[in-house]
Amino acid sequence: MPESLTLPADPAEAADLLLETSKGRDVVVFKKSPICPVSTRAEFEFRTWLKSLDAADPIAVAEIDVIAEKPLARGLTAALGIDHQSPQALWFRGGELQWHDSHSALTKSRFDGAHAS
Repeated sequence: MPESLTLPADPAEAADLLLETSKGRDVVVFKKSPICPVSTRAEFEFRTWLKSLDAADPIAVAEIDVIAEKPLARGLTAALGIDHQSPQALWFRGGELQWHDSHSALTKSRFDGAHAS
């Protein structure tokens, strides 16, 4: 299982941490709502993808509950210059946001593709 990354509550600090951490390994942020059926389906795809990873794969993962952590969820995407969505995945590599997508596009095959690129 990938390493779990805890994000600070401040969105600008969280963005800085994600960009800095991704210089050494890929970082995936998964934003979800605990009450949304679309989030539930996307979370299933995300967890299926996580289980398929090699244990030695150097990926860090952070999860954001868009209801409980609303300021972080919305502020992080604002700090990155992208629209807030839920569910949403953000993939960081090499100190940059490399890929992001949301809703029905969050499938195991899309995570596989982002991982391989």
